[in-house]
Amino acid sequence: MSRSPLLDAAFGYMPAQIVHTAAEIGVADALAGGPRTSGELAEATGTHAPSLLRLLRGLVTLGAVEQKERDLFALTAEGQRLRADAPDSVRALIRLFCGPEVWRTWGDMTGTLRTGEYAWKRVTGHTSFEHFASDPELSATFNAAMAEHTRAVAPGMIEAHDFSRYGTVADLGGGDGTLLAAILRANPGVRGLLVDLPAGLDAASGTLADVAGRAEIVPGDFFESVPAGADAYVLKSVLHDWSDGKALAILRNVRAAMAPGARVVVLEQVMPEMVTPETAGIVRNDLNMLVATGGRERSEGEFRELLGAAGFTGVSFTGPLPPSAYHVIEAVPAT
Repeated sequence: MSRSPLLDAAFGYMPAQIVHTAAEIGVADALAGGPRTSGELAEATGTHAPSLLRLLRGLVTLGAVEQKERDLFALTAEGQRLRADAPDSVRALIRLFCGPEVWRTWGDMTGTLRTGEYAWKRVTGHTSFEHFASDPELSATFNAAMAEHTRAVAPGMIEAHDFSRYGTVADLGGGDGTLLAAILRANPGVRGLLVDLPAGLDAASGTLADVAGRAEIVPGDFFESVPAGADAYVLKSVLHDWSDGKALAILRNVRAAMAPGARVVVLEQVMPEMVTPETAGIVRNDLNMLVATGGRERSEGEFRELLGAAGFTGVSFTGPLPPSAYHVIEAVPAT
């Protein structure tokens, strides 16, 4: 049979579950000290050695592990990223997006297309964020995954936008504070407010420890209200989680909290009007929002319309920013 990109895509579950299983059982952490045999790794990870040997071969085919001898394996540079303690770790992202909840959700995309109801709610009985709030382990994985992603994209955002002009920056839905901490480290004259639901803030004190004197952690729900008094309100990867109606409610609460001269800074990917194979990343993110949250990725025109309806004007776009094609979308309150 000739090579088919469609078949490659269809069998993508195989490499996805190879790396997911490795992340779940902690293979990379067990290999951090150097090469080990499958038996040694099985003892360290609590797994069945003959089965683990077969998984290790799979990791070799993906470039995550090197086979030194018939039964001796070591991490590659890419495989180091499966370690929980790696500075550029992707372990939590893999555990979240290849985990059973997301797996079942994507598996029911047909149901979403037939009913218009997003799959996560249908297959679990809860919205995704209700699910996170009720499952501390899943919530911790989600928060760690969002922190991993933010560490990768924050430098480009901070370089593209001058945060030094603000006295106080409020990061709404900011999770463990990874983005706010990066902003404050790069701008010593700025103070910060980190606002999220209590479950999202579990690790915030540790993340913000080195800037704690300039950072305040504020439990809150942006659907109810937003703290007043900040000069900039940052929404990174927030609006895409929600329908237009919910996103509008968030933005209106932000608008209500803003003093004259304050600014909203939305950090999101922007859907092009025409898509190509090169825009696969945002298209797949949009499909993830379709099945997982009921949200969506939006075009420039859709962002302008949404911000205008919420009472903002002067909308501008900077981007796409490497490495993930985010844009900085700025707006000020309409008078």
